[in-house]
Amino acid sequence: MNQKLKIRAAQPADAPRLAEIYAPYVRETVVTFEETAPDAAEMVRRVREVERTFPWLVCESGGQVLGYAYAHQLQERAAFQWSAEVSIYLARNERGHGAGSALYHALEARLYQMGVAQLYAQISVPNPESMGFHHRCGYQDLCVYPHVGYKLGRWCDLAVLTKQLQLPEHPQPRKNP
Repeated sequence: MNQKLKIRAAQPADAPRLAEIYAPYVRETVVTFEETAPDAAEMVRRVREVERTFPWLVCESGGQVLGYAYAHQLQERAAFQWSAEVSIYLARNERGHGAGSALYHALEARLYQMGVAQLYAQISVPNPESMGFHHRCGYQDLCVYPHVGYKLGRWCDLAVLTKQLQLPEHPQPRKNP
């Protein structure tokens, strides 16, 4: 890879680019079950909401955001505070060039420091690119929910993958970023 990658926290000024990266996934694929692409203002709101309790990171090169990754608590109840769901989106021309691995490595390091024990990725299937990426990052298949979503004229399955970061016997309350 010949580009120098920088991982940093997302900023409100990144919102137009985040919306631009995400929009094709919404409009053209079943990668996300969202059906209306959010605009920049909505992306600002989402980043701010996530960053209250979890990291939202961007990967950039030469001042251009190539992609982003973030986490949020798996479920609402307090007992779930040590489990996080992770998501990643890259500009289409950036897949396979190292930005995704750099983002996940940085995200996982921050989640570990926060005391997160277990990660979960939910992937619509078939999606061999995302499944392969997550397997290369150490995620293991957990289960598949059949026919859980309907988008673009077809029923979609949802695979759940997991990765254990740590499993302390007596975990302390999770730290916020």
